[in-house]
Amino acid sequence: MTRAVDVIRKKRDGETLSAAEIDWMVEGIARGDVADYQWSALLMAIVWRGMDRGETSALTNAMMRSGVVVDLSSIPGPKIDKHSTGGVGDKTSLILAPIAAAAGVMVPMVSGRGLGHTGGTLDKLQSIPGLQVDVDLERYKAILRETGLVLIGQTAEIAPADKFLYALRDATSTVESIPLLASSIMSKKLAEGIDGLVLDVKTGGGAFLAELEDSRRLAETMCDIGHAMGKKVVALITRMDQPLGRAVGNAVEIVESLACLRGQGPNDLMEVSLLLAAEMVLLAGLAGTIDEARAACARTIDDGSALERFRRLIAAQGGDARVVDDPGLLPQARRAIELESKRAGIVHALTARPIGVATMLLGAGRARVDSTIDPAVGVILHKKLGDRVEVGESLCTVLVNDERALPEALTMIEDAYRIADEPMDGPTLVVVERLEADFT
Repeated sequence: MTRAVDVIRKKRDGETLSAAEIDWMVEGIARGDVADYQWSALLMAIVWRGMDRGETSALTNAMMRSGVVVDLSSIPGPKIDKHSTGGVGDKTSLILAPIAAAAGVMVPMVSGRGLGHTGGTLDKLQSIPGLQVDVDLERYKAILRETGLVLIGQTAEIAPADKFLYALRDATSTVESIPLLASSIMSKKLAEGIDGLVLDVKTGGGAFLAELEDSRRLAETMCDIGHAMGKKVVALITRMDQPLGRAVGNAVEIVESLACLRGQGPNDLMEVSLLLAAEMVLLAGLAGTIDEARAACARTIDDGSALERFRRLIAAQGGDARVVDDPGLLPQARRAIELESKRAGIVHALTARPIGVATMLLGAGRARVDSTIDPAVGVILHKKLGDRVEVGESLCTVLVNDERALPEALTMIEDAYRIADEPMDGPTLVVVERLEADFT
């Protein structure tokens, strides 16, 4: 007879779990045989002891099979999704999904909420008045067929075990584990009904995995899982040392995403969004080279078709599509505070993680699973790496409603900046590596 305490002890002691034991633990969530605190203990044991390739694959399969695997074969066209491991200011899904859809890719995207110091695509989307991310699978298919893209949260049918563990990981500081990250991401993605997947694996101080070697191992693990399941998978490892773009929060990131879809976004955010969208187009077989794919994606911005796709998506998911033309309809913070520089010079560092934590303290993210998100608050960065700043010039605008955590947040943001006298080149976002698992 399998007991949760025996499985926990086995992993705690560094032993390898069998597929049957992992299946039993995952099924125990639905049966009620395994308590929250028991899974929390197992998660911590996995963080400390790790999982080998077989265990990771078994966990992925068990979570995927905890619900239904969607069949999208009745919808014509290649179905390609993208997933990012998360970073500060990373709103690329909101930009690349309509771009790829306008270029001919069907984009069925099941996204997550804020996790740790990073924001969540669903929280950003739900700052749009009326927009629904919790829809059933029939509506999911209908929206995809109607608009060419859909961005929803996990339904009760899609990998329900992962939804439970995702929340527990956030609450128990067990996020930064390669087996847990890989199995969580891939169980959801493989259950969506996709043909292929583009992964954006972040590395650097603002990523969940700061070291390049860890990011590479995560990318390789997810590519291996995808390949084993017969899916085309491409992974890009991208640098996340400073926030991506200039907006960090929820509604403010919607505003910046709209600017990008008009071709007016920050260079780093535009570059990585277009590159990831191009990889989706290439994976879908709609272009022969990455340059051709990127040109096709750029045309969707130039001709307005990407922005129109986003407008249609908002309307299809019950949101107020007027925000596309009037972002003032989005939630607005009660107070805007300018954080002024105390010295002149060049910005040599803008550490992403403190910015993410500070915005979480202000209410833009979750300190606990049941924390309430304030969609209006956040930070708008005016100075980033390589920028010149003068004494008294604004480094950023801090948008606030509840001011209880404001002093701590302001200190964290100020400490995230390092300003020096000597000049430096402001680096763009760098794609460190590209890995591919192409099933043929």
